[in-house]
Amino acid sequence: EAMLDEIGNDTVDFCANFDGSQQEPTVLPAQLPFLLLNGCTGIAVGMATNIPPHNLGEVVDALIALIRKPELSDEKLLELVPGPDFPTGGEVLVGSGLRDTYLNGRGSIPMRGVAHIEEVQPGKGRHRRGAVVITELPYQLSKAGWIEKLAEQVNDGKIGGIADIRDESDRDGMRVVVELRRDADPEKVLAELQRRTALQSNFGAILLALVNGQPLQLTLRQLLKEFLEYRELTLIRRTRHALKRCEDRLEVVEGLIKALADLQQVIAMITAAADAASAKASLQVHLDLSDRQADAVLAMPLRRLTGLEQESLRNEVKSLSAERIGLRQLLDDRATLLNSLCSELKALKKRYGTPRRTRLVEGGDLLVAQRAAAVRPNAELQRQQAWEALAPDSLLLIQADGAVKIVSPPLLGRLHLDQPVPLGDNPAPAQIILPVKAQPLVLAFSADGRVALLRWEFAGQQPGNLERFLPDSLEGSNAIQVFSLPLGAADPGLSLGLLSSDGRFKRLPIEEFQDLSGRAATVLKLKDGVTLRRVVACRDGQELVVASSSGRMLRLAVNETNLPLMGRTAQGPMLMRLLPGETVAGVACVEPNASVLVASRLGQLKRLALESLRSCQRGDIGQIGLRFLDRSDELLDLQAVQGKVIGITLADGRNLRQEIDALENEDVSGTGTKLALANQDQLKALVPLISS
Repeated sequence: EAMLDEIGNDTVDFCANFDGSQQEPTVLPAQLPFLLLNGCTGIAVGMATNIPPHNLGEVVDALIALIRKPELSDEKLLELVPGPDFPTGGEVLVGSGLRDTYLNGRGSIPMRGVAHIEEVQPGKGRHRRGAVVITELPYQLSKAGWIEKLAEQVNDGKIGGIADIRDESDRDGMRVVVELRRDADPEKVLAELQRRTALQSNFGAILLALVNGQPLQLTLRQLLKEFLEYRELTLIRRTRHALKRCEDRLEVVEGLIKALADLQQVIAMITAAADAASAKASLQVHLDLSDRQADAVLAMPLRRLTGLEQESLRNEVKSLSAERIGLRQLLDDRATLLNSLCSELKALKKRYGTPRRTRLVEGGDLLVAQRAAAVRPNAELQRQQAWEALAPDSLLLIQADGAVKIVSPPLLGRLHLDQPVPLGDNPAPAQIILPVKAQPLVLAFSADGRVALLRWEFAGQQPGNLERFLPDSLEGSNAIQVFSLPLGAADPGLSLGLLSSDGRFKRLPIEEFQDLSGRAATVLKLKDGVTLRRVVACRDGQELVVASSSGRMLRLAVNETNLPLMGRTAQGPMLMRLLPGETVAGVACVEPNASVLVASRLGQLKRLALESLRSCQRGDIGQIGLRFLDRSDELLDLQAVQGKVIGITLADGRNLRQEIDALENEDVSGTGTKLALANQDQLKALVPLISS
């Protein structure tokens, strides 16, 4: 009703429908911000929205507060709208995720179901047992699906202490009883349910909406203000429409009163007229009536001639005159219009407002942190102890063959991994050399778009291959790249860019990677047959260069317009269109005046000046950056120029380290340097060194 009530009052524009047979409104004259009240979920190319539902009374209070005081502080606004209100109830953990959602337009809101512990009677003659009783589930969680998955985990032995699961829900509400074994600790079982099942989960909120036809990510304040501006406009149009109807009716009634004042003359003119048109013209001339007034007099029924009806018309004139004054005041005085808007909002709150269903639990960050710490308490403790046992001057070494080691500075110096070396059976080039004292966060990315923390601290006890230090959840996945979060990772300008094999690229805020738990997390949603190809650190103002196997390269400025920040599960927009037979070779993010290194499968190595590449748009074809000396050759890799040497690995396991300064900086027309390789030799990859 509050959506369509004013549809006939000229409050919104209409346009033709799909076949032009009818008219339909371009928008609905909503009296309340239903985008916030009902919530909204949608996905489009390169963007998505996921707005949680809210309580009508709280939203109305916030709207009225912003009308009264537009400069209302964020803290006060968050007091008025403290969090979502889900129709299924449950609990919302109030913390930084909720605050980020409302102040930045994007955040992760922790939710959990409502559960309590009680004793139940399993059956006649049996002893009472402890049970966890769930009465409310998080928003959008299916009860049947949750029970089924819980039963699977119990049968697989992942959750212990559970004897039976019963659904005792009825017309009075939901009730799922998780009956416990006699030796089980109810508090620990409840904690396991919240940790291992969706009983505690996150709502990934994205407050994205169309504003004047443009998709924008909005804060809570911006959403409310956009609605108030729109509602003010619809009120003005509604008032103008009402004023026009009032003035039209007033004109008609005044004409009727004027005719009744000289009734005998009116009757004489009508009876003397040859037809209706003549009578109308005579009335307009002799009584000075308008066209509308003359028509009304001719259409006036005889009952209007009674004294009571005449008095009714005079009263109507007074009422219409007063109404006209009020409507004009609304249009002439914005303060009066806003007061009227507040009154309407209060009436809607009184009529439709309901108590909050979702309870708000303070200290959400602490509760989430406690849950995260409880995921693998022993492993986390052992990891911390392993780090504390390392020598303070030790260095973390990760090599291109996947070896993870903790080495001393003298031993690392004897390896000369930062020095040029000719092709041979040399130690594998170093990918990462970092001091362990800073306890760096090293991420491992898999080909299927997942990421996990590398538990490198245990390499001090015994070196090993990369897979040994990955969580079990990445078992069987191909780890394609290890990546150390750069220094200054808290800088909001930093992000990580992910390139997939089909040419798509997306950026994620680096904060998404700083709070990873012991489990692998999905950071890129991939279609069948598509894999994650490369991960790079990006900063606004830098230039992104992507290359294909045919030698084409595309240069693009890194900014929110070209490469918007996205959520973990998005695919990302198409960055480079791949031609038939082409594959993605690599990507780098560098400063505008920097250079990049490219290598071909047959050993062409080129240092390319970035300024020689033209700037392109997303989805462009790009330009040739490396012309091959052999027509059967193809571009193998592209890396940013960093450090003094670049490692180069061959398909047969041998490697070399090339001094970068020995390579001439060339433009797009150059062919680079041909490495001295045997006919059967082929390159495998370029290995840049991350160090501090």
